[in-house]
Amino acid sequence: MNVHVNGKVESLPTDCSITILIEQMDLVGKRIAVELNLDIVPKSEHLQTQLKEGDVVEIVHAIGGG
Repeated sequence: MNVHVNGKVESLPTDCSITILIEQMDLVGKRIAVELNLDIVPKSEHLQTQLKEGDVVEIVHAIGGG
């Protein structure tokens, strides 16, 4: 299936969750926020949130500063 991730079309397996996408992008353990179709997805819901054909995902890194 094709999903838009940060503006690029990515081909993913049909049973892909947000957790699997994060693993494939080598972002495990990073401070990130995930938005799916304009809605923020809490980290506690990443595993059970399944992606579908045509979904739009934005992943941003949290950067601290002072």
